[in-house]
Amino acid sequence: MFDAHVHLVDPRFPLIENEGFLPRPFTIADYRKRMARFDIDGGAVVSGSFQGTDQGFLRAALAELGEGWVGVTNLHPDTTDAEIVDLSRAGVRALRFNLKRAAGDIAELTMLALRAYAVAGWHVELYIDGSMLGSLEPVISKLPVLSIDHLGMSDECLPYLLDLVDRGAKVKASGFGRVAMNVPTALRSIHRVNPEALMFGSDLPGMRAGRPFRDADVELIGEAIGPGVHRVLEDNARAFYGLPVKARPMHESPPTMPLPRTEPPTLRMSRSELPGPPTEPLPIIE
Repeated sequence: MFDAHVHLVDPRFPLIENEGFLPRPFTIADYRKRMARFDIDGGAVVSGSFQGTDQGFLRAALAELGEGWVGVTNLHPDTTDAEIVDLSRAGVRALRFNLKRAAGDIAELTMLALRAYAVAGWHVELYIDGSMLGSLEPVISKLPVLSIDHLGMSDECLPYLLDLVDRGAKVKASGFGRVAMNVPTALRSIHRVNPEALMFGSDLPGMRAGRPFRDADVELIGEAIGPGVHRVLEDNARAFYGLPVKARPMHESPPTMPLPRTEPPTLRMSRSELPGPPTEPLPIIE
């Protein structure tokens, strides 16, 4: 399995209080112990708002985790092209824009994203309340490659999210304890539009979530997707982060336990079948 969304909190490196919150330590050893049941052999370490633009913790984590792990970072707009290239050599593959818990100049962030893509081929990962997706369309349309955290957070955004997926956006199947939506329906809808879109993430340690990751979340994904769930649990993310996709025997067993099949496998949905936007426009976020 590939865990496309992990936060690490290493007390050896500086932390920044965010909205009065300071996370408890969650080290690589803690992560490995928590996920020992699963065959995790790669993933993406995602910088949190509480880590600011410090790259020390991310470099250290990627060096210790080794092959198969990549980083998603916050960057200061003044970061030089040479620094971006150096971070790429260390395993960083993407920028994170935290528009839910951290303020930022959207125009400045967009220019930074375009530069990071031109210099190192990095994509952008958005942590955003789904209600903002519609109002950010002018910005989102300028980003060459994009993924959305935590299924977009709400059912309200699903029509907009499916349109982005149809245009190539990826979506993290993560943070089920954070969202206000019907998770199985969202998973099936996204997978039907594009089977290459969904990427599993544990979102551990689940800071400020309604509930952290449960082992049963993997089963939920399997029940929603059916055959081909290996794409969501591993292949889609490996391809997205530029890592080799593993050769898999046709009848390879599942990574944990048998995943019950409750519905036929989803089929790709054409653009003409996508649901229309809500009848009421989403609010413009100033």
